[in-house]
Amino acid sequence: MQPIAFIIALFEFVLLIFSLSFHECAHAWTASLLGDHTARLEGRVTLNPAYHVDPVGTLLFPALMIFGPLFGLGIGGMLVGWAKPTPVISRNFRKIVRDENLVTLAGPVSNLVLVLVAFVVLAIISVAVPGGRMIVLSSMGGMLSLGVPSGLQAVVLLAHIAILINLSLFFFNLLPIPPLDGSHLLRNMLPYNALQYYDRLGGWISWILMILVGGFILRMLLGPALGIVYFGLAHI
Repeated sequence: MQPIAFIIALFEFVLLIFSLSFHECAHAWTASLLGDHTARLEGRVTLNPAYHVDPVGTLLFPALMIFGPLFGLGIGGMLVGWAKPTPVISRNFRKIVRDENLVTLAGPVSNLVLVLVAFVVLAIISVAVPGGRMIVLSSMGGMLSLGVPSGLQAVVLLAHIAILINLSLFFFNLLPIPPLDGSHLLRNMLPYNALQYYDRLGGWISWILMILVGGFILRMLLGPALGIVYFGLAHI
């Protein structure tokens, strides 16, 4: 196992945990803003991962996906995961459907915010640092630039990983598969009869859909999205 591969995997794991915490914090903060303080009273309006960690979705599943290939387990795959669901009591909202949708969308939008922050960091490095454009472009292909200060190289690498992870989380969470955010949005649009069938989805059916269908859709959307981001960085 190469040390650089382990360092990149460690960066991915830490950034994924932070991104999931940021995502859930956005849900909690938006719910509180709209009148439901349940999550705030449970201490969920925080970036502290201790309040958001799900043992399986935040630690075990991502660890297998990220570190598995380094130890010959062959489990590599999506850089996604999930955190402990943010508690929401809809009756506390003034306009239930509208506010539920806003709280739901706050999570994926928060991941786009992190993508934007990482993009700005890379854009500033491209423009303000001598040779910065080549450093940024080289790192797009997973290559490290020789003679570049380790601190700068680490920032560029972290920014690229942050873009990859948060775009993945954005698309993954918008899938209309329970219990992902997209399922809540779809649920609020379904007629009553269809809702009864939809609410029966869960358990192993959701797992199978997330792994098979979700993985295919994620790969299909992620490529073009990354292409747009990198095109922007290459033409600043």
